[in-house]
Amino acid sequence: MRDNLTWVSEFVLMGLSSDRWIQAGLFVLFGVAYLLTLLGNGLIVLLIWLDPRLHLPMYFFLCNLAVLDICYTSSGVPQMLVHFLLEKKIISFTRCATQLFFSLALGGTEFLLLATMAYDRYVAVCDPLHYAAMMGPRRCAVLAGVSWLVGLANSAVETAVTMRLPTCGHYMVNHVSCETLALVRLACVDVTLNQLVILASSVVVLLVPCCLVSLSYAHIVVTILQIRSRGGRRKAFGTCASHLIVVSMSYGMALVTHMQPSSTNLTEQDKLVVLFYAVLTPMLNPLIYSLRNKDMKAALSRVLMRSSEAKL
Repeated sequence: MRDNLTWVSEFVLMGLSSDRWIQAGLFVLFGVAYLLTLLGNGLIVLLIWLDPRLHLPMYFFLCNLAVLDICYTSSGVPQMLVHFLLEKKIISFTRCATQLFFSLALGGTEFLLLATMAYDRYVAVCDPLHYAAMMGPRRCAVLAGVSWLVGLANSAVETAVTMRLPTCGHYMVNHVSCETLALVRLACVDVTLNQLVILASSVVVLLVPCCLVSLSYAHIVVTILQIRSRGGRRKAFGTCASHLIVVSMSYGMALVTHMQPSSTNLTEQDKLVVLFYAVLTPMLNPLIYSLRNKDMKAALSRVLMRSSEAKL
């Protein structure tokens, strides 16, 4: 039976549309979004690097998040843009596996990092007197490192069990990129192991972090409600508002796309949801953090002022 199983050397991505004008419009739209993502997140990394006043745990994690967003969107969007200009959207087996690995690793790491950032906000609001001791540089580095390592390990397992599947000549992937569920649907063998791995992966990098975030914010809300002054409540909530907005977007999109039943057919709507998470969310994150964060705006003013003084 195994002698009849075959693996393909390349895949063809079906994309969003075969209409040339629609693809040209999508190229411009996602190209602009990609540039804004690089500029916005790159600016956050630069400001945190240059301004000593931002060398705090919250901004250390925010810097990690910005780097993740740059890497994550770069793992798929450039190829997507090239494919918008091509009639036949071919991707080799090796490139497909590489893209799948990095998208899973970076996406999973981001969920874990958002949970770590929620813990940071929990300590800042609920135990401010011990914040400096509890969130020292070493602990922050360990928390960020664990997020990256778990994300990479999870991706290695999921990529390995996905790319080992024989497709018996099926090579048309109904997606805009190499995505786990779309590739599993091409398999011509039993995929029970893959379904179990996908479920376990969703629990490790999505469900558990989501529960930790919910638990952290439950304690934060209780603590904020106990603050008597309205100004104090507003200030405490302001320290968490940007992160809460980003968490709601990221986990909301992920729960829609990754926790759906395995029997659900991949539709055009599913592709748009994935694109929203992969393209728009990384672009919106720096806008949310910079527009709502006085420290970031003040840091930008100081950097621009130093730059103008240096020119004089």
